[in-house]
Amino acid sequence: MFGFTGKLLHVDLNSTVRSIKNLDENIAKHYLGGGGLAAHILSSMNWGIDPLSPENRLVFITGPLTGTPVPLCSRYSVCAKSPLTNIWGEAHASGFWGPELKAAGLDGIIFDGKADRPVYLLIKDSKVEIKDARHLWGKDAIETENDIREELGDRNIRVACIGPAGEKLSRIAAIINDHGRAAARCGIGAVMGSKNLKAIAVRGTKEVKVARLEELRQLAGELVKLARESTAGKYLGDYGTAGGMDPFHEFGDVPVKNWKQSFWEEGCHKVSGQIMAETILTGRSACKRCPIGCGRLIEISEGPYKGLKGKGPEYETAAAFGPLCLNDDLPAIAKANDLCNRYGLDTISTGAIIAFAFECYEEGLITKEETDGIELNWGNADSIVRMVEKIGKREGFGNLLAEGCKRAAVKIGKGAEQFAFHIKGLELPMHDPRAFASWAVSYGTSNRGACHIQAPTFWLERGLTFPAIGLDDPGDRFSPEGKGRLTKIFQDFCEVVESAGICKFALYGDFRSHHVVSLLRCATGWDLKLDEMMKTGERSFNLKRLINVKCGISRKDDVLPERILTQSIPDGGTKGYLPDQEKMLKDYYQERGWDENGIPTSGKLQELSLNRDE
Repeated sequence: MFGFTGKLLHVDLNSTVRSIKNLDENIAKHYLGGGGLAAHILSSMNWGIDPLSPENRLVFITGPLTGTPVPLCSRYSVCAKSPLTNIWGEAHASGFWGPELKAAGLDGIIFDGKADRPVYLLIKDSKVEIKDARHLWGKDAIETENDIREELGDRNIRVACIGPAGEKLSRIAAIINDHGRAAARCGIGAVMGSKNLKAIAVRGTKEVKVARLEELRQLAGELVKLARESTAGKYLGDYGTAGGMDPFHEFGDVPVKNWKQSFWEEGCHKVSGQIMAETILTGRSACKRCPIGCGRLIEISEGPYKGLKGKGPEYETAAAFGPLCLNDDLPAIAKANDLCNRYGLDTISTGAIIAFAFECYEEGLITKEETDGIELNWGNADSIVRMVEKIGKREGFGNLLAEGCKRAAVKIGKGAEQFAFHIKGLELPMHDPRAFASWAVSYGTSNRGACHIQAPTFWLERGLTFPAIGLDDPGDRFSPEGKGRLTKIFQDFCEVVESAGICKFALYGDFRSHHVVSLLRCATGWDLKLDEMMKTGERSFNLKRLINVKCGISRKDDVLPERILTQSIPDGGTKGYLPDQEKMLKDYYQERGWDENGIPTSGKLQELSLNRDE
């Protein structure tokens, strides 16, 4: 096989038995890699299990372009039944860990069972050892990475690990690599914790074999130039993803005060990438073979967080701990971000849960006594930081919030559910469907719950086009017309992009569908056609939906929170608009070939070579 190593490591933590299995090339062609291949591996699992039980299978998986000379291709996926949502769970991260796994001769790792003590897995060029991790248990993710490298005497070891949040089975726990790259969503870090699996350390020296190396290198060089010279590439390099704060605010896309507002110009600007560049930025960081370098390096030289240095906040983090909580204190946001990296927490869910708690506090549903004496007032930066610590430690009121806003709202009661912004149990990302109609469909139907990267459809509504796959006229951003079709096509395409191991910012950096086809052809040697590639993405998306159907998901679960559907914003870029999700969902189901309840029809499954029992 080319593009793949053709090897999957299977680890039974109950007995510490390890075995390497061959990856069937026909299966690889059918699903590519990433989440699509993981869905195939997990589809036969009993989805009625408790996600935190040993029966939950955990899959780390790469794509055929991961670890090749192609730029912006360092992604890996981690999949399991989500402890947060109780449905399909999927998290992604970039950095250096995914390419290192491929260099070690593996496409992925499948974990079953639970170790009888804390352990970590060491992989060196396909040689596998399970090592004691009791001395690492309780340490934060950054300490763990540093300690493993020192223990093994190799600074080039790449480590993916959990912090205390994962150990304590926080349902919003992340997996951290490279001191701050996070496979964060769906609480996948808690699955590692439930298995007593502290870390996976990888060192590889092999090259990924590709079918047409020189042609691939030439194409990679062209794409490096394209990404560097693109407007988006330059902007992301200069200001990071938080550089989008001001333009997003102009559209009314930034949620403010727990989705009550979308207009807070001065406050949003104070936590933007531009202000970061002027104040606390010391440099940029990049994933392997990335010519853009959107990662931020920061240092705080004054104030209560003086001395903090490390990875800086991205847009989602800045918005979640900033405008969503009515907080304009950038150093405090940087501190909250650092704590999440150390505890191993999803910054989106953590910020959303704190904003939820702020509104519950404002409405008198919870008291200062219940919040451990912390005043949860809007904009209180110190309270945000303290609550992140509480959540990371599962301490006091933080123990409740670590369950996610859906469960916390049920526990609090008194109508708290109306302040909990989630879809299928996953907290909403920091983009408002009242600003771009397609978000209403993309969020509602994303297989892991509310998700901004499964298919960032607002890119299309802002002018990005992909004519070769039929995405050349997005229409008005407030119009429901055509948004079901637009979302379906872009979801299928993005499924391929993710499964291949490509960062989605490559698309914003002027990569197009014909580039993806050419890259896959050169890497794998397959005579892949564009329509076949799109069918592969559609197959993966539908397989994940079938898994969710097993978990009880249907049309009733594809809806936005009530406030977003019924309460328009009185000012700003989205003034007066409410998304017509009902119409868009109906159109979307028709485009998908699903029935009126959102279930894939027999005809569609036959077309995709799927069956309901897969």
